[in-house]
Amino acid sequence: MHIVLFDKADWRQALYPLTLTRPVADLRVGILTIAEKWGKWLNTPFSFLTPTYLSEKYPLTDDTGPLWLIRGNCCPDDRLCDTIAGLRPGEGLTDEDGWIAIHTDTTSLAAAVAGDYAPVRYPHPVTCIRHPEDIFLRNGAAIQADFDLLTKGRMSAKLSDSNRFIGDQVFAEPGATAECATFNSTTGPIYLGKNSEVWEGSLIRGAFALGEGAQVKMGTRVYSNVTVGPQCRVGGELNTCVIWGRSSKGHDGYLGSAVVGEWCNWGADTNNSNMKNNYKPVRLYDYDRRDYRNTGLQFCGTIMADHAKCAINTAFNTGTVVGVAASIFGAGMPPTYIPDFSWGGSEGFTTYDLDKMVETARLVYERRDCTFDEKEQKLLTAVFELTRENRKF
Repeated sequence: MHIVLFDKADWRQALYPLTLTRPVADLRVGILTIAEKWGKWLNTPFSFLTPTYLSEKYPLTDDTGPLWLIRGNCCPDDRLCDTIAGLRPGEGLTDEDGWIAIHTDTTSLAAAVAGDYAPVRYPHPVTCIRHPEDIFLRNGAAIQADFDLLTKGRMSAKLSDSNRFIGDQVFAEPGATAECATFNSTTGPIYLGKNSEVWEGSLIRGAFALGEGAQVKMGTRVYSNVTVGPQCRVGGELNTCVIWGRSSKGHDGYLGSAVVGEWCNWGADTNNSNMKNNYKPVRLYDYDRRDYRNTGLQFCGTIMADHAKCAINTAFNTGTVVGVAASIFGAGMPPTYIPDFSWGGSEGFTTYDLDKMVETARLVYERRDCTFDEKEQKLLTAVFELTRENRKF
């Protein structure tokens, strides 16, 4: 058996701009991405059935034979995985939103997607990521679930005696280091990935996850429900937020009730508001509606897509959505919706020239010993064209 994680158009669009550059199942919530969770829970390889422009980077496996076709915005748990493992060929597990998983095979994959399966009703709740804010809202519980999954039966690497530990839910992977930091895991687990670093004077309160090779700089204050993905560098204040990976928020400034994608950069002293002055529910720009959607949340900060960057002292208003490869600079608050490939700030925007954006991306990748290849360029070119009509400045 292997897993194929399926992207349905309406699931993807409800999660724009985060899913403009990746399948839904490649979103990170907790320690792992959704796809990585399924792979570990079912102990089998996974691949993606996603739009053509994403499929070169996120290909469908060429394995033949039986497979589980799984809805890409659903997260696994013990009971759900046991039920999926018990499906017979041709059966599909369903709830009020449609199918959750189908036991099929490579030759019948298209038919299964089209609805050719025998339905089996699943009577229990399923954790789904339906909107961008669900990522930070569910992050604390997801960290706990991933922590239990990844650390069961294992012993933590030893951390320096210079640290202070409150509680007993701290787990360090091999190569993780920390000095003169305070870890409070009484409010949730703390997970330090392989070769990650926590520098002197940092105050960390669980639930917290630090990805492989990521760094927490000196004096950083981390509140609960925070994920810092692989190869990130963070500083300042972080609260109830997820940074996907390879992004930098390396200086003072507040990030809260937020999601930040991959290859992003926050300039020094950049802050986001996560509550309105009048305490009313926050509205977020919705790509599918081409209008603002009431989240019903009192706390909701910034949703920032991949490759976006902002200059020093940027001040993001409550409920700001920043599109793919947007570049924000200048005085004053930028608008609460910044289209993909925008260049500017509060005084107005123009289109960020694709060639210039690619030139910068190559330098950013090189700085992290990565290669910006033709595959990456083709993907971003497709996103540039896909979002062209949004840039009506």
